[in-house]
Amino acid sequence: MVKKNLTIFFIVFYCTLASAQDTAKIAPPVKIIDGDTVALVDIKPVVIFPPFRVESKQDSKRFNKLIHNIKKVYPYAKMAGQKLRYYKTVLDTIRTEKERKLYIKKAQKELENQFGDEIKDLTFSQGKILIKLIYRETGNSTFDIVKELRGGFTAFIWQALARIFGYNLKTNYDPAGEDQMIEQIVLMIEEGAI
Repeated sequence: MVKKNLTIFFIVFYCTLASAQDTAKIAPPVKIIDGDTVALVDIKPVVIFPPFRVESKQDSKRFNKLIHNIKKVYPYAKMAGQKLRYYKTVLDTIRTEKERKLYIKKAQKELENQFGDEIKDLTFSQGKILIKLIYRETGNSTFDIVKELRGGFTAFIWQALARIFGYNLKTNYDPAGEDQMIEQIVLMIEEGAI
């Protein structure tokens, strides 16, 4: 009988403690505007994309291929932007030119080992898109990046080689002009729409 009463006592005691906890509601942050209290709620912006005009089956195929190519190279462009920002912060701390050159060579070998085979497997179209997207991520053309990191002569040699194979390292990115469709697809990828 004592055990039963003791058990009931503990159950009632536990329930009383649980119900006695502070049950105040959590209120969102507010701002008072002209005497009215307005709740401040962060809402993620919604991007509305205009529909793509696809005139023919061939245009639809080209558009789908462009989406495929951008999805393949966009992660490399994002990574290039991150790595470049990291390398610049490290290079700013290096004092001598000799140490800078050694660091750049080490970084280049690291990148070649990590991404060399994958980059070599890109198609011609994917390579052109990658050059544009690197400009989008960094704000500099690939030529300018090579010139800044490796010097003008090396940039000239790389540009000459690129031109032989149909690329141009000095290519800019124009999101409001000729690269509008690429920009729209990138934004859709970032929003998770495709």
